[in-house]
Amino acid sequence: MNAPATSQHLLPEIHQRAVPAAFIDALKAHFGERCSTALVVREQHGRDESSFEAPPPAAVVFAESTADVSSAVQLAAEHRVPVIPFGVGSSLEGHLLAVQGGISIDVSRMNQILCVNADDLTVTVQPGVTRKQLNDEIKSTGLFFPIDPGADATLGGMAATRASGTNAVRYGTMRENVLALEVVTASGEIIRTGTRAKKSAAGYDLTRLMVGSEGTLGVITEVTVKLYPLPEAVLAAICSFPSIEAAVRSTIQIIQLGIPIARVELIDAHTVRMVNQYAKLGLREEPLLLMEFHGSPASVKEQAELVQEIASEHAGNAFEWATTPEERTRLWTARHNAYFAAIQSKPGCRAISTDTCVPISRLADCLLDSIAEADATDIPYFLVGHVGDGNFHFGYLIDPAKPEEREIAERLNHQLVSRALSLGGTCTGEHGVGLHKMDFLVTETGAGAVAMMRAIKQALDPHNIMNPGKIFTQHATNPNQ
Repeated sequence: MNAPATSQHLLPEIHQRAVPAAFIDALKAHFGERCSTALVVREQHGRDESSFEAPPPAAVVFAESTADVSSAVQLAAEHRVPVIPFGVGSSLEGHLLAVQGGISIDVSRMNQILCVNADDLTVTVQPGVTRKQLNDEIKSTGLFFPIDPGADATLGGMAATRASGTNAVRYGTMRENVLALEVVTASGEIIRTGTRAKKSAAGYDLTRLMVGSEGTLGVITEVTVKLYPLPEAVLAAICSFPSIEAAVRSTIQIIQLGIPIARVELIDAHTVRMVNQYAKLGLREEPLLLMEFHGSPASVKEQAELVQEIASEHAGNAFEWATTPEERTRLWTARHNAYFAAIQSKPGCRAISTDTCVPISRLADCLLDSIAEADATDIPYFLVGHVGDGNFHFGYLIDPAKPEEREIAERLNHQLVSRALSLGGTCTGEHGVGLHKMDFLVTETGAGAVAMMRAIKQALDPHNIMNPGKIFTQHATNPNQ
């Protein structure tokens, strides 16, 4: 097992490549005011929701079309300058940091819904379309896009990081829901992967290769995803438990019995307390499950009654039901505000966020031991989880001015991830590797697999300009990288 990550090597390649003045001049000549070198703009694009820091990019290009992205990447390839795609900046693992310098390509203005194929249950969008925007615009079709990572992320970013979220237990992740992509490669060439057909056996699955590549193989400029019929009935419920273990055991039983629950989220008592204070809610300050059921009125009623019986066997109590959109929104506020509530609970803090995913049968073991380790320190934390598929998140709240707190948080993260791997899980269920999980990738996949990933990267990006320094170092400096 690798040594614990420390603040000294969290940014393994933080050296800035020179950005030629001729390159910046060429960008400004081509893009005019849509190429900015203003410090405030560069700083905005040089950080995400992680706690890491790096110098900002040398410039920001605001792309409005695939042709814009292609032109910017062609110029970058000519001058060997790194390129970092940017959506809304909601990533958590340092994906957006210019650790090797370069430019940021902001695709947020590429926010058009290009084609809704309601009969085929698909939609094609530009990468800057956010999930809320998409669902608002297709509501009249009776369809919806279910992937909900919490943040109102762009679909391009969600595809790049293989996002999932609260609905994944029923509808899957971006991996299962992306059918086709348009991608600008490291040379500036525009390629298409996949089709709108439900399946294909045509050659290598380049769509799956790009989904989760975190901008290291190309810039996603179009995304075609699956849609689903809006359920006839939606019922949400909240249930409190005397302990985390009781809540998790209930979840395991729900999943193993095959109840088609749409969402089941765990929030620990610390986080409930933070959310109550932040959102002025009156939730019982105990571990709770937040659940949602989709289907016909009869089926959701049957599912909910079965789940209530299971929860009661584990001392679940204080069931609260919500059938109207307003009531459901109020309940889901607790989950979606968890991160911001935690940050507000300790003024000036930063969150060391981490996520893992384990087989559902090992979820209780992994969670309870990790909670015990966190409780043994003085570091406050929040805990939420998409526990229906074995995925959960810790956020350790640290004072950025106290290196010793970061070291404790990173030790807790190392212990948590190591435990998940030992139980047959993964180092990241949905955040992605970015900078934070690089040390764990070889442990999870093996040195041979990482070498294969490097070979793919080298073949598709020979000059290492596509978001370099993320997922793994381009050239191994030791056998464990």
